[in-house]
Amino acid sequence: MNKTLILIECKDEVGLVALISRVLANHNLNITAMREFVDETADRFFARIECSGNDFSEEELFTTLQSGLPQPAEVTINPNPEKRIMVLVTKEYHCLADILVRDLFNTLGGKVCCVAGNYDSLRPFTEKFDIPFHYVTHENKTKQEFEKELLQIAGSCQPDYIILAKFMRILSPEFVDQYKGRIINIHHSFLPAFVGASPYRQAFERGVKLIGATAHFVTSNLDEGPIIVQRIIPVNHTFGVSEMVKAGKEIEKAVLSRAMQLVFEDRVFITGNKTIIFE
Repeated sequence: MNKTLILIECKDEVGLVALISRVLANHNLNITAMREFVDETADRFFARIECSGNDFSEEELFTTLQSGLPQPAEVTINPNPEKRIMVLVTKEYHCLADILVRDLFNTLGGKVCCVAGNYDSLRPFTEKFDIPFHYVTHENKTKQEFEKELLQIAGSCQPDYIILAKFMRILSPEFVDQYKGRIINIHHSFLPAFVGASPYRQAFERGVKLIGATAHFVTSNLDEGPIIVQRIIPVNHTFGVSEMVKAGKEIEKAVLSRAMQLVFEDRVFITGNKTIIFE
């Protein structure tokens, strides 16, 4: 029996769960899993519904739900299960390596269509996986010229999501707006602490006992986008900067991987500057 995934975001209203259940039953769909949440501040209802059944018209179901829900409403039925991914890198390889290995063994939940970097050093490694690598230097260019080249590559790749895998360039609001809600960054600290450059040195100098990593959606406000996943690990006085960096790289990979899994499985909704995650 076919599986159907339905994502709903709409204005909140009394009786929504009953309404949705009735519509699905009328289309011969059986709910096998349903998670819902109301953001009372924004007066918005969110739901992720898994159904079984194959005797229904997807177009008719969409029309019935879209027109029957309180507006404004967004309904998605069976989103693409294998997202196309563009990865942006600079020089650090650990997050890219984790992504490419998962891609090779089909455990990423998506497919890497290309990698682009503002240095050429990760080209040989990327090409070992038969993934196209695009070198776009930022030197002797304006930000606009640099980003224009990136956008041209993205245009040919047509990614569902852009992953900043230790990409150490700040993207302009104009670039971010073109992929709003579709750019994911891994930040090497537990936000909002230690934003910007050299977070592990900042942490070392502060004498912290915990370090962490944060995966978040990118917005025009640096390192302030909706957070998807955060994790921390303990450290102590024996950890120098290099030990913190080594430990940090491991948690960065884990956090980014989990964030991508949640997003690619369509478990993440954005509401304002927060996320709703149906794990």
